[in-house]
Order: sequence, then C-alpha cells, then structure tokens
Amino acid sequence: MEKNITILGICGSLRRDSFNRALLNYAATLEIEGIKIKIADISNIPNFNQDMEKQMPESVKVLKDEIKNADAVLISTPEYNRSIPGVLKNAIDWASCPYGENVFDEKPVATMGATVGAFVGTAIVQYHLREIFSSLNAHPLEKPQLFVANAPLKIKDGKVIDDDTKELIKEVVVKLAEWAKRINQN
Repeated sequence: MEKNITILGICGSLRRDSFNRALLNYAATLEIEGIKIKIADISNIPNFNQDMEKQMPESVKVLKDEIKNADAVLISTPEYNRSIPGVLKNAIDWASCPYGENVFDEKPVATMGATVGAFVGTAIVQYHLREIFSSLNAHPLEKPQLFVANAPLKIKDGKVIDDDTKELIKEVVVKLAEWAKRINQN
C-alpha cells in the first residue's frame, strides 16, 4: 500500500474572511484518496528575532514541526505591495532558522492566490515565493499555477463557489501530491 501524502496549508493572510483562506479551506475539504491536508496557524508567531532562536517560541516550534512532518506545503496568499505579506515572510524566516535547521530543505512547495482585482494580482508574490523557496533548497511546483482574479465573484461567505476555481484547486493539490511523491522517493 502506498503512503498517504500529507500537505500542510499556510495562508498568507490573517484576515478572518480572507479569500486565500477560503482557497485553503476548500482544498482541505477535498476527498482525494491518499491525500490529507492540514492548515497551519501562523497568527500567533512573533516577529522574527535572531536573539530568540535558542529559546524559540512555542508557536514557531509547532509550525516548524508541522512543516517538517508534512510531505509538502501549499501556500495560499494575497499580494501586498507587489510582494509577500509580512506575516507570511516572517513565518518562512522562522521556519528556515537557525542555520542548519531549515525545515523547507528538500520540501515540495506549491503556491496559489486570490485577488479582488481583474488583474492576476498574485503572480508577482508567487514568483517571489518561488525565488525564496529555491534559495531554501525547497522544490517549488512550477505548474499548474493558480491565480484567482475577481475573487468576490468566485468566493462568497468564505466558500469557493466557482466550479472552474474548484477544479483548479483540485488540480494543484493532485499535482503537488504527485510532485511530493517524486521528490520524496529518494
């Protein structure tokens, strides 16, 4: 019997009614054989401070353990000022430190994002994340890419209502699981 793939979802927004949290929540409800999705909570992680590495905060230890124990990571994030939201970058910085304890090392990672605008507003943040993950020796999934424009038309009351978006989320999850199997077989 083949091992189940565990994917850890991380949302780059703390907003209660976040469109990006809705994408992750939908992904977590998918019933795909052999795939389990758990969503991390990064809301209580303090600002990164290298002085705290030796007595790492409990919330950071939990996140690092969740990433370490997952077969892959799925990030859903908005784009702030054409880049990564501070809360997400902060979580990534903590997870990659201290030196020699980077839990993203060799980790398969995929990104997706939603924006209220008609323009594909999360493209730049997703490319910035790929650059960061490459430098952390993670393995970013290049395709498929999921950029959800006009999010208020596709997500209502915290639920993904657009069938095409649902199908694309499922495709990202399946491809990430396949990618994780390839990467982790060595």
